[in-house]
Amino acid sequence: MFSNLGVTEILIIALVLILLFGAKKIPELAQGIGKGLKEFKKSVKETDDDINRDNKSNSK
Repeated sequence: MFSNLGVTEILIIALVLILLFGAKKIPELAQGIGKGLKEFKKSVKETDDDINRDNKSNSK
């Protein structure tokens, strides 16, 4: 998906982020995104576990 991004494009994106949010806000944004991804992965795992458990109980 991002295989076409070069160094120049990444630097431009980083510069735009700094201009939009300021250097102090970027770590807070990254932390929020990280927490959101962690919560999403946890929910997906729980759902997958529930589905597997239901499949095992139905196959008996």
